[in-house]
Amino acid sequence: MIKAREIDKLLIISTLLLFATGVLMTYSTTYIMAIKRYGDGYFFMKKHLWSGIIALTMFMISMRVPYQTYRRFVYPLLILSVIMLILVLMPGIGHTVGGARRWLKIGSFTFQPSEFAKLSVIIYLAYSLSKKKEKVKIFSIGFLPHIVVTGAVMLLVLMERDFGTTMSLGAIALIMMFAAGVRISHIMSIFAAAIPFVYIIVTKKGYMMDRIMVFLNPWEDPAGKGFQIIQSFLAFGAGGVWGTGLGEGKQKLFYLPEAHTDFIFSVIGEELGLIGIGAIIFLYLVFLISGIRISLRAPDLYGTYLAIGLTLLVSLQAVVNMAVVTGLLPTKGLTLPFISYGGTSLLVNMIGVGMLLNIYIKGQET
Repeated sequence: MIKAREIDKLLIISTLLLFATGVLMTYSTTYIMAIKRYGDGYFFMKKHLWSGIIALTMFMISMRVPYQTYRRFVYPLLILSVIMLILVLMPGIGHTVGGARRWLKIGSFTFQPSEFAKLSVIIYLAYSLSKKKEKVKIFSIGFLPHIVVTGAVMLLVLMERDFGTTMSLGAIALIMMFAAGVRISHIMSIFAAAIPFVYIIVTKKGYMMDRIMVFLNPWEDPAGKGFQIIQSFLAFGAGGVWGTGLGEGKQKLFYLPEAHTDFIFSVIGEELGLIGIGAIIFLYLVFLISGIRISLRAPDLYGTYLAIGLTLLVSLQAVVNMAVVTGLLPTKGLTLPFISYGGTSLLVNMIGVGMLLNIYIKGQET
């Protein structure tokens, strides 16, 4: 039995409050759409609750599994991730939505392998960086193998037209390597080497260039490519300080695309106002501080690096999502952790929180 004093209460409270917000906002953003599409206003709500039950169950299990256990499965998890990412790209196996092939579908169940890949890469990096210790400063030992493995996974994710996950995975890897003591010159070299490749990819992929142009001036095509971000701006403007009230938002009524997934933060801004989005940002900040504290108190280097990666898994994606919907970054397909509708993201993030809590528990025992 886990004692209450052994659990990081702030981490659990912030996570559960964010999850509860997600349940409320899923209902608010999907009720009308679900009636129109399926004749059942609770269609998305019921699916989200089932995903939540599974996610909470896995959270409880992962909280009790010693985090050192994952060391024995580092490479099998990594290989499984790569296999699933390859399967997604195969016609007839990968499921396409909105022009992007990112899902595996079995019956009515869909799974997004890129979310699982992020978790497996974090476990791999934590294991490998902690094992090499002071040798991480050597280019061929501490930098090259990690960037090659992460880069291979990023390439497969990029082939799914998931630029947001690709970039967030790369950012997590570089921050973990920096925390482990990899030379800054080695880390900066990858930026210099990546510039021409990123330029070629962006210019060759029309949808990426379109997103950058929309980011620079969404008002150039307000009824076309700039429509989504402009509707997001209108949602925040309509919300003001106090919001229009839960369920009273208008932008979600077929004006704002992806209102229940990527742009759910915009609906929060409209219905709960500046007060509501301030509360959400505060909860993510509490999560970030709790994660950093756990990493500093971890029993070993592996636990430290794993806690850093798991904290970034949630915190970095939250920052990017909020920056996108407020126009501070070009549009990317990243959900808001614990809040957006989407079973795979919720499942992986809840498992990550369970792993974080286990690191905290083991730290209390030492």
